[in-house]
Amino acid sequence: MLLVAAEITQVVSCIVMIATVVSFQKATLVKLPRIIRLWWISSFFQSVICITFRIHSAIQHDELIGVDECIDLLGLLTCASLFLVSIRGKTGISFTKSSDTVTEPLLQPSTEKPSERERKSPYGKASLPQLVTFAWLNPLFVLGKQKPLDQTEIPDVDIKDCAQFTSHSFDNYLTSVKEKYGLQNSPIYRTIFIFIRKKAAINACFAVVTASASYVGPSLINSFVKFLAGSRDSGLKTGYFLALAFLSAKFVETLTQRQWIFGARQLGLRLRAALISHIYRKGIRLSNHSRQTHTSGEIINYMSVDIQRITDVMWYANIVWMLPVQVSLAIYVLHKNLGLGAFAGLAATFLIMSCNIPLTRIQKRFQSKIMEAKDGRMKATSEVLKSMKILKLQAWDTQYLHKLEALRHIEYGWLWKSLRLQALSAFIFWGAPTFISVVTFGACILMGIPLTAGRVLSALATFRMLQDPIFSLPDLLSALAQAKVSADRIALYLQEEEIKSDAVEVIPRNETEFDIEIDRGIFSWDADMKSPTLSDVQFTVKRGMKVAICGSVGSGKSSLLSSVLGEIPKLGGTVKVSGSKAYVPQTPWILTGNIQENILFGNPYDSEKYEKTVQGCALVKDFELFASGDLTEIGERGINMSGGQKQRIQIARAVYQDADIYLLDDPFSAVDAHTGSQLFKVILLLLDDPFSAVDAHTGSQLFKDCLMGILKDKTILYVTHQVEFLPAADLILVMQNGRIAQAGKFDELLSQNIGFEVLVGAHSQALESIFNAENSSRASQADDRRPTKSSSNDVPNDEENTENTQFQSIEKQESQQSLPEDIADRGRLTQDEEREKGSIGKEVYWTYLTAIRRGALVPVIITAKEVYWTYLTAIRRGALVPVIITAQSLFQMLQVGSNYWMAWASPTTSASKPTVGMSLLFLVYILLSVGSALCVLVRAMLLAIAGLLTSQKFFNDMLHCIMRAPMSFFDSTPTGRILNRASTDQSVLDLEIAGRLGWCAFSIIQILGTIGVMSQVAWPVFALFVPVTAICIWYQQYYIPTARELARLSGIQRAPILHHFAESLSGAATIRAFGQEGRFTKANLILIDNHSRPWFHNISAMEWLSFRLNVLSNFVFAFSLILLVSLPEGFINPSIAGLAVTYGLSLNSQLASIIWNICNAENKMISVERIKQYSRIKSEAPLVIEECRLPNEWPETGTICFENLQVRYAEHLPSVLKNITCTIPGKKKVGVVGRTGSGKSTLIQALFRIVEPREGTIVIDDVDICKIGLHDLRSRLSIIPQDPTMFDGTVRGNLDPLKQYTDNRIWEVLNKCQLGELIRQNEKKLDSTVVENGENWSVGQRQLFCLGRALLKRSSILVLDEATASIDSATDGIIQETIRQEFADCTVVTIAHRIHTVIDSDLILVLSDGRIIEYDTPAKLLEKEESAFSKLIKEYSLRTQNSVIDTKDSGYKH
Repeated sequence: MLLVAAEITQVVSCIVMIATVVSFQKATLVKLPRIIRLWWISSFFQSVICITFRIHSAIQHDELIGVDECIDLLGLLTCASLFLVSIRGKTGISFTKSSDTVTEPLLQPSTEKPSERERKSPYGKASLPQLVTFAWLNPLFVLGKQKPLDQTEIPDVDIKDCAQFTSHSFDNYLTSVKEKYGLQNSPIYRTIFIFIRKKAAINACFAVVTASASYVGPSLINSFVKFLAGSRDSGLKTGYFLALAFLSAKFVETLTQRQWIFGARQLGLRLRAALISHIYRKGIRLSNHSRQTHTSGEIINYMSVDIQRITDVMWYANIVWMLPVQVSLAIYVLHKNLGLGAFAGLAATFLIMSCNIPLTRIQKRFQSKIMEAKDGRMKATSEVLKSMKILKLQAWDTQYLHKLEALRHIEYGWLWKSLRLQALSAFIFWGAPTFISVVTFGACILMGIPLTAGRVLSALATFRMLQDPIFSLPDLLSALAQAKVSADRIALYLQEEEIKSDAVEVIPRNETEFDIEIDRGIFSWDADMKSPTLSDVQFTVKRGMKVAICGSVGSGKSSLLSSVLGEIPKLGGTVKVSGSKAYVPQTPWILTGNIQENILFGNPYDSEKYEKTVQGCALVKDFELFASGDLTEIGERGINMSGGQKQRIQIARAVYQDADIYLLDDPFSAVDAHTGSQLFKVILLLLDDPFSAVDAHTGSQLFKDCLMGILKDKTILYVTHQVEFLPAADLILVMQNGRIAQAGKFDELLSQNIGFEVLVGAHSQALESIFNAENSSRASQADDRRPTKSSSNDVPNDEENTENTQFQSIEKQESQQSLPEDIADRGRLTQDEEREKGSIGKEVYWTYLTAIRRGALVPVIITAKEVYWTYLTAIRRGALVPVIITAQSLFQMLQVGSNYWMAWASPTTSASKPTVGMSLLFLVYILLSVGSALCVLVRAMLLAIAGLLTSQKFFNDMLHCIMRAPMSFFDSTPTGRILNRASTDQSVLDLEIAGRLGWCAFSIIQILGTIGVMSQVAWPVFALFVPVTAICIWYQQYYIPTARELARLSGIQRAPILHHFAESLSGAATIRAFGQEGRFTKANLILIDNHSRPWFHNISAMEWLSFRLNVLSNFVFAFSLILLVSLPEGFINPSIAGLAVTYGLSLNSQLASIIWNICNAENKMISVERIKQYSRIKSEAPLVIEECRLPNEWPETGTICFENLQVRYAEHLPSVLKNITCTIPGKKKVGVVGRTGSGKSTLIQALFRIVEPREGTIVIDDVDICKIGLHDLRSRLSIIPQDPTMFDGTVRGNLDPLKQYTDNRIWEVLNKCQLGELIRQNEKKLDSTVVENGENWSVGQRQLFCLGRALLKRSSILVLDEATASIDSATDGIIQETIRQEFADCTVVTIAHRIHTVIDSDLILVLSDGRIIEYDTPAKLLEKEESAFSKLIKEYSLRTQNSVIDTKDSGYKH
């Protein structure tokens, strides 16, 4: 009666529960009521307890498993589902606020392009069933099947996965760790542990359940074999119960395995976002000394390679928890079947695992060496890419190509050692199960433990399960070693010194009348130097003052500005600043983007303020000439802008900030006289010689309209070498040897006669040469033609208007080079990264597999000192591939054969007669096992060799193609894209691709062996494989289009992170000065999320596929078990049937492994595809043409003939130079002048064949330069560029990278370019250090080094492109005299903004609109008052005398 009541109560409770669930939708409940959650949790535990007692009772009393027990098992599954729902606590129902309609999320996926607002994360809204089955991805697969996915169509990541959330959490944990534990040890490890521990613990639980469930099968095999052998007293029910137990365990394993793998990847995503954001913020706060310690290439490696290795270990970490569980369960199962023999297996297992200790140590050392070598290569690659133009102009590209190849060779050697060790590890651990089984079975034979078929098969199944942790152990240890090395590198980086926030004391503006106060300041870039960079610095600047800073090269002018900014380390004294700052560095820092974005710099757009700024900075005419005005895109580092345009843009950026204090570092030397004057009058800010890159006209305009106009009420500190801008200052600081030698107003300093007059005197001499030339040409007409002040201002403006109309078209052409004709893309120089669409072509796979040619050189490194090269003449295209597959096939056949032999030869029961003797059984098994292990060794070694050789082939092809690419490629391609391929994609080729492709073949071979064994016993299984395989292929075809595009987008979105970081590093001082760290950090977080979105959905898609394939394989396994149980007794050999079940246990993992490996390999092949893209770039003309080689003394006279020369930048654009016809006589000095956009730079580029002529010829000493090799041409010409470039290394290496000259010759040149004494003061002399970009030398000193290169080379033709713009007048005078003396018998072509540098030329070439408008001697041109050159001279002299600075003539004639 009680039993009936209990059943009725249970039925009623079920009805109530169903009614309650139905009511959820009507009540629009989002969360489950607590009473329901408690009810379902209690029901689950009750069901577990009841079913456990029932089964235990049935086993103890040998009772049959009845219908009731089966119903209880089904009920347990239902209760388990409800238990998981109650843990989650949500109903899965959502509703909108705009209506009362309840909707299920993601039912109607839209194929339209979603907006930013509509890209909400489906993962965050998914119900429990959707999370378990990954069905929340279905809408994305529908969209991906219809069309290739775009970045905007990928949903956002969940809030807990977004970069802002993870970065904030990581920072909070780091702060608490520092507060609690201090900084005695690196806090990064403890912070990472706290950051990941909760999610990692959940993943660990899933992993442990997976490991436990995987051993249910091996523990039941012995019982299953006994059942098949005749123990059917209880009928078929026991067999079906065993089959159900097998299937239930596999189902639990599938669920938990997918969850822990997905969870580990998700955790890696969160950690990567947190670390990248932390590294970025550290990068823009690094001190100068720390910045020199860690180069851009190294820091890019931290972001691209090291962080990837740390996040990878999140997946491998779960193996750490699974391993002891797997080993313990394996020993338990073995002990249950083999008794004491299990302990022999345990000892063998521990012996194998102990081999990991020395292997791991060696592998860790190899990984450290690999990363060191990669850092060196990436550092050099980054430097080469940034300086590619100067390398081509100097014909050093081949030398630096060899340097990169040498660095790669070092990396290659360590890679080969590492891969060889991995191959040895693979041999040991692939053979480990065989070794363990031999030891275990041998011990059983010695101890007399009978080996029946059931026991043997159970042991073999256990060994196969044990194979997984042993197989993964080498990868685990390798990953741990790599992660430890990477974590140490990042921890060291994150501990580096930062800019001291307290170096500058900020005073509220209402508390002081001084904007800047420095009291007894002592500053030094290097604390270890004997003498500080600046000492005894003491001055105050009242609000609104204009302070000029001048001095010779290297005197400390820029360092003085850095002391106000807080950039240079302060050793003593105090620095007080009151008000916001704006900074204009000497070397222009321009962000990739359009001009307007650079000027606004994060501030809101104010049309009136913007127009006023643009006008004051002389940018109006430039905007009129650009294809898209101020929306024209600027290439990387402003590569498509002239030096003057870049300088004016960053001055406009500073002006628009409306700061209180302006610091300018010589910004007006890059603009012409008129514009420089305008800017000066409008701005006057804290500048670091911002006028150095502008010509005289533009410089005057900038000075007049900007410094003295817009910024007339601002406090301004400006560094300048142009004496004409000094009299306007309220205070002039004269720097000498790191001290303020003089301070006062212009007239006061002149009267002191202690050094300042030297600078002014040198400038006066330069002006005197102009006045003399002008006066001598017009002596007879001087009185009649002397212009009045009013008329003089009109002349240049009239000329300017005339010439502007002349050169408008050429500027438009230059700004449109490489631009598409689509209106939407006008003004774009840098196009979106090339992205293949659709499936990866067969030619990509074929190219990779057949990359190794006959005669490939393979380094077999025996020791660190001995490198032997083995010449493999047997290797033809792809010849190793069939050998590797054959070796793996032999391994599989021998392994199956050894297991088949043990199953067939072992007796079914202890009472049965053995088929063969134990000695023979064991001997054959050992021979087969050893043979299979040797096959693994051969396969592993050949795979390592083939993979590394192929990787090297791809690297060489890409490197040679990039180094031979034309400059137009580098102008339109951000270096981040190239570095991404050279770093991340190359690492994939070095270490992953070969293994991924190999595993595709290996998994297919494995499953063929499994199908063969299972089909031999139950042939209908083979028939079932046909539709199952078809379904698998359909799933793969459905999955691939979406996953492939996600992987491609993930790779593309990685480059902007690196590019943005590289840009931020180079402009960190400007970012800090403007207080923009927060905005740039936010931009970095957005870029991280842009990468996380495709990456997260890609790994989710992989789990989506794996889950479905696992379910399919479980179905096949269930069918096989039911078939074996249902067959009549004696119909099959129980031993062979047991072997089939043994192999069937791994069927789900094998089937999933095939598809997973194929899909993963295709994703990884995208790296091959991306590298291949950069291996087919159109090359420049040949470096050397053998039939047109020239004698060593060419050119002798240096005569240059331009004949009908026409040049254009792209096929669809008109000519930039038009019908240039002239002859530059040999051994003459020719000055080239013209306004911005007149074609001066294009003419020089054509001379060096940076741009190839469209029509016409350039003939040097009767040789058409288009018919000779580029190296022969460029190596015979010399150039001193406007932007000085230095390379990481030594002084000697920078002057003579080809090692062609003696030390005495180098010292002689250093003395001539005013650097000898400075170098001698350094202990290392010619080996003095030059850091990346030459940042430990001033810009002026770098320009002198470039002059030294030209003096060493002593070519017959020298081109000067405003070579002394960043040098003071006194030094400039000495350098000009040196050039006159050293190159007296050479042809010198000078492009100059400072007129006095070309006034003494033999000929003057005036360009406008790409045409020659004047070409004659200076004297003859000056005789014509209406000539363009005459007006330019008049403009320069008027600006100097009285149009810009209201000062007395005596001030200049002192």
